[in-house]
Amino acid sequence: MTLLGPVRADLDAAHRGVVAGGGALSALAELGVVRASWERRIDQARGECGSLAGNLREAVRVQSRSNEAVKSGFDAVGTPAAVSAGMAAAAASGTPGDGGVR
Repeated sequence: MTLLGPVRADLDAAHRGVVAGGGALSALAELGVVRASWERRIDQARGECGSLAGNLREAVRVQSRSNEAVKSGFDAVGTPAAVSAGMAAAAASGTPGDGGVR
């Protein structure tokens, strides 16, 4: 939506002086119709972008929670390297351990 902010001003600048320099050309009447349609479309696009903002923020929140749940699930599983390190630490200390298994 931010990127669409200056579009109307750019459209105004592009059309500035066209009517004055064109005199009574019939194409200028059509240009006015086309410009009005572009202005409506710009406003519609800004509205569409604005309506998506809340949905996109919610999607990010849901995905973040999902990512955290997946990470927690993986963190709860011992890897072969962690199991070996736990067993080595237990053997070195002389105490029985679970070998790093959770």
